[in-house]
Amino acid sequence: MSTPRLYGVPPGADFAEAVLGGLEARYAGAAAEVWGRMTIIVNAGRMARRLRACFEAGPARLLPKILPVSDLGPLAVGLPVPQAMPRLTLVLHLARLLDALKDATPDIAPKAALFDLAHSLADLIDELEGEGAGKATLDLLDVGDLSAHWQRSRSIVSAAYDYVAATDGRLPGSEAQRRRIVQAVLEGWRDAAPPGPFIVAGSTGSRGATRILMAAVARLPNGAVILPGFDFGMPESHWTALDTGVAAEDHPQYRFRALMRALGLEPSAVEPWSQADSAPDPKRNALLSLALCPAPVTDRWRRAARELPPLVEATAGMALLEAPSPRLEARAIAVRLREAVETGERAALITPDRDLSRQVAAALARWGIEPDDSGGTPLQQTPPGRLLRMSARLMGGSLLLPEVLAILKHPLAATGGDRGAHLLATRELELFLRRKAVSAPDADTLHRFAAPSAGTDGACDTPKPAFADWAMWVASLLTPVDATSLASRVAAHLDLAERIARGADGAGSGALWHEVTGTAARAAMEALSKAAPAYDGALSVRRYADLVREHLARIPVTDPRLPHPDVMIWGTLEARVGALDLAILAGLNDGTWPALPAPDPWLNRAMRAQSGLLLPERQIGLAAHDFQQAIAAPKVLLTRALRDAEAATVPSRWLNRLTTLLRGLGQEGAEALDGMAERGQRALALAQELERPPRMVPPARRPAPRPPVAARPKALSVTRITTLIRDPYAIYAQYVLGLTRLGPLLPIGDARERGIALHAVMEAFLAKRAAWRHDDVAARQALDAAARDHLARLSTDRPIRTLWHARLMQAADRILPSERARLARWEPVLIEQRGALALADPPFTLTAKPDRIDRDAAGAFAVRDYKSGTPPSEKQVLLFEKQLLLEAAMVERGAFSGLDAGPVHEMTYLSLGPSGLDREIPLSAPGGAHAPDLALDGLARLIARYAERAQGYTAQRAAERMQFAGDYDHLSRHGEWDLSDQPEPQDVGPPE
Repeated sequence: MSTPRLYGVPPGADFAEAVLGGLEARYAGAAAEVWGRMTIIVNAGRMARRLRACFEAGPARLLPKILPVSDLGPLAVGLPVPQAMPRLTLVLHLARLLDALKDATPDIAPKAALFDLAHSLADLIDELEGEGAGKATLDLLDVGDLSAHWQRSRSIVSAAYDYVAATDGRLPGSEAQRRRIVQAVLEGWRDAAPPGPFIVAGSTGSRGATRILMAAVARLPNGAVILPGFDFGMPESHWTALDTGVAAEDHPQYRFRALMRALGLEPSAVEPWSQADSAPDPKRNALLSLALCPAPVTDRWRRAARELPPLVEATAGMALLEAPSPRLEARAIAVRLREAVETGERAALITPDRDLSRQVAAALARWGIEPDDSGGTPLQQTPPGRLLRMSARLMGGSLLLPEVLAILKHPLAATGGDRGAHLLATRELELFLRRKAVSAPDADTLHRFAAPSAGTDGACDTPKPAFADWAMWVASLLTPVDATSLASRVAAHLDLAERIARGADGAGSGALWHEVTGTAARAAMEALSKAAPAYDGALSVRRYADLVREHLARIPVTDPRLPHPDVMIWGTLEARVGALDLAILAGLNDGTWPALPAPDPWLNRAMRAQSGLLLPERQIGLAAHDFQQAIAAPKVLLTRALRDAEAATVPSRWLNRLTTLLRGLGQEGAEALDGMAERGQRALALAQELERPPRMVPPARRPAPRPPVAARPKALSVTRITTLIRDPYAIYAQYVLGLTRLGPLLPIGDARERGIALHAVMEAFLAKRAAWRHDDVAARQALDAAARDHLARLSTDRPIRTLWHARLMQAADRILPSERARLARWEPVLIEQRGALALADPPFTLTAKPDRIDRDAAGAFAVRDYKSGTPPSEKQVLLFEKQLLLEAAMVERGAFSGLDAGPVHEMTYLSLGPSGLDREIPLSAPGGAHAPDLALDGLARLIARYAERAQGYTAQRAAERMQFAGDYDHLSRHGEWDLSDQPEPQDVGPPE
């Protein structure tokens, strides 16, 4: 073995071009076959593609073997390297083990988290194998001083090793196989060196197998290791400070120092790979090297700053953007990328924040720019992935209405047949179910939908029997799948997904497996089917759906046909590729870049350190190296959001160091920092200007529409009279425009539904009064039975129904004695029966459906109204809440069939709430007038006013509260006006 040879390429240089340039300089006169025998190992697949493109650009030569370090399989051809089990197979083996442990130790984890835990356990085993630790190292861990939790965790990991080895004889993961490949290759090199040049380029040696390979290649006679982003200007004192142990591992150059120590080299031994290699801005690199210097030597900042180049020149290519929010940060980045397209710059957004990158991609879509996103789109977020996720839950046969509609409206549903007819049927079904307040449709509901009697529930004239076959197809989708094992569930799931995509009248599998995303989805499900035997236990629908979601979420999908060639979105690792004109380093907040260390449920920090595994400091150091590489591009935009959705943010430690250093270097540093901020503010100002509307639209005025008198309602119920007084616009919208509120997708237990249910309970309770009117125990039992029966019929969730039942029974101690006292004098004679009273001038019909009317032995009446909330006050009744008064007037005029006219002696609101009180309403108004007569006279005058075209239906004329709550407030543009605005009458409809 020769003296180890380490080479470096400075931060910011085009790494692939630098590698090729150095090779051309060294092998300029070499035979042609030398290039064909050459092997180059690079750090990632993108780097391999970039280097291959550089070779293909010419001149003509034999192409070397270029492999990413993640795929060393071609090196193992002919070598005795065991096969590695696929990642999914390993996860399913571990999930089966954890499932068995869960049965024996219920507190190990909730069942919903087992697949997450299996993935984390697979990551740990793979890492242990890659670092050469393995089970032996794990068994030697000293856990005597640790809590029982960590002792049990070590036991579980050890048991996982044994279980996987006994169940499947293959290597437990790709890292284990990679290490075996490297060991086998190095063993072969002991007898004979590789036939051609062997080069490792672009890796920092952060992983065990890669580190071993780099050390061996550096010692080969025809080998070389090319380090990316090597800081040639870093002084010896800074390199020495990196020898302080774990505390120095967060420095961007630490991994290089560790490799040099392993090879017995000093920093001066690392040579430039090519004399032509140069950083785009050496002055900036010098500034960043000082800003990121090891913590023990930051006290020398002022002294070392004297040797820095002029700061304004060093920062001339940098801009700093601090946006008020992540949304504006994304918009500003998109604007800058759009500008780069216009100016012909090759630009990349570099960030670990996937949410931010998705926002930027969405903002770029307005200009038709599709960035080349290295992270791709998680398969579960693509159309086929979403359909697979939703159909996995559908296998249980019972889904809530929003989920069923999401499946039926999915863009891939019914793509094998007449999708237009499918969407029409889906619309009609949605209207039917929302009007019927069905929360979870089933086969019976679909039969009722297709029946002829259901025709009045739709919004169009299409006869429902025309949808009979379609409805039966939907019912078949809602049939529970008879499968228990993972293999049978996968097969049934695929059949169900294809039936959804095929449609009721289609063939094949529709467009489910089409395009790049469909191909990836099919491959993912085939992989799950192939790995299914690894999980030999029964699997519920919920857990199967969790498995599908986890599986699809870990598969990124990219479409190589769509991206713009010069606009990229990269993760931090891709920063080493370089070849950029503009780099945008985004999400520079602590906790994002660098990210918070991922929690390890199996090994704590001390156990990881004993095992030689990756510690948080080393992860931060790798992220710091990527930052140092990315910020060295010719032009750089640094961005962060001052606040996230919850609170103010903290700048990334590297950005904080840079700005702190500049602020501490006097006027020159402050001027340089101000220049950076000014250049960044330009992109933010452009983004804000882009969102500013071209002209200001004046707010809407408070409406008071005046439709023709002939179009105005000629009949209203007593409950709508209150609405006519308080919010006439709602009467206009409902009865003139014919607009009605569509029920929610998911029926909820609101006050209205509770009131309707309690009215039904009291009606049923009173119907059996003969059995309990003299018995307290029987009365309570009758009320409880009526409550259970009627509340059980509601579509509201069971917890809400239980709460309503408990509140009613809590009020029983107050309701029952007062009810028995009323029955001693009064007898209910009318419950929930409709009546009507005709007014002559102008012609108008007043209708009512009283909750209850009682009569005493003398023929006098009492009008009752149940209230589940707070009853109105006497003042509210006299001015606004006219229901009881008008019902009393109707009773006195014989407006109810089967009930002779007679005097009303009582008007009462009966409270059904646990803390409410019944409220008697006086029959005499102030001044001595009979309150029901006064209310009826007032109604006649009110109706006469609305019989004139000049009277408009004012929005919120006498609002009880200033809030956006009505069914028609959005239509009246409430919010653009308030209650202090004068209404603006406007004639609508044809002139009279």
